[in-house]
Amino acid sequence: MRIATIDIGSYSVRLSIGDIKDNKLKIIYEKGVITGLGKGVNSNGFLDKKAVEETIEVLKEYKNIINEHGADKIIAVATEALRRAKNSKEFINRVKETTGIDIRVITPEEEGKLSYKAVCYSLKLSGRTVVVDQGGGSTEFIYGKSCDIEKVISLPIGIVNLTERFIKHDPPLKKELESMKEFIDNNLKKLEIEVDNIVGLGGTITTLCALEYNIYPYDPSKIHGSKLKRESIKRWFDKLANMKISERKKIPQIEDRRAEAIVSGILMFERILEHFKKDKIIVSDWGLKHGLMVSVI
Repeated sequence: MRIATIDIGSYSVRLSIGDIKDNKLKIIYEKGVITGLGKGVNSNGFLDKKAVEETIEVLKEYKNIINEHGADKIIAVATEALRRAKNSKEFINRVKETTGIDIRVITPEEEGKLSYKAVCYSLKLSGRTVVVDQGGGSTEFIYGKSCDIEKVISLPIGIVNLTERFIKHDPPLKKELESMKEFIDNNLKKLEIEVDNIVGLGGTITTLCALEYNIYPYDPSKIHGSKLKRESIKRWFDKLANMKISERKKIPQIEDRRAEAIVSGILMFERILEHFKKDKIIVSDWGLKHGLMVSVI
């Protein structure tokens, strides 16, 4: 069976197409586009009109790609932005009318469990693991041992709302970053720390991995399962936080739109490693959209 999955997040919209045969999954096509759908939701409760239009155009493109690949099934899910926005139903109805794609808004618990399934299937880790699925509007912390999920804790902090709330200057002021750091640390106090492994998901950590290992163009096979040391994360934070957005955009591994929010994302991962008392994190290119496929197996 050929299956297409779409993850409509607060920051990016991602497509995967894979073949399932003999209970095995093979990814044949992937694409991701940053649309910033969650921009402004935290402050005014509504999806940004420009972001809505851009996201719909991306979904039209994805539907054409899916048709070209002859997928037998499409599963599209949405996360924090559509969980919170007051005009979510309008957006979902428009997508259905213009593309024929049905969107299901999933809970943080569902989101976390699907991401964990993807990590378990692809990395096969032993010991107790926490998977950190960082998004634009929220971050899920999924605890488990081997493939048994213990619990999911969702914190309403992500790279979009952190950036909107704390960073007002370009480059950010030291006091802005200190305030963000304190806010993140206070939220992380809710999390227990006894784990053997930390696995990071999302565009920030995969971009960091590409930067650290000088991977360009992006190659999932070189990213997935790689490790990043805390000292490397801290080094990249110091470097990028002292750059203007325009300077970050000149770095090949950083997408133009990601340049605006990557500092917030990096700081969050650095504080997560501090909280869990770990000196490294495992990077996963597989996440929610892969978990949707694994669930079908």
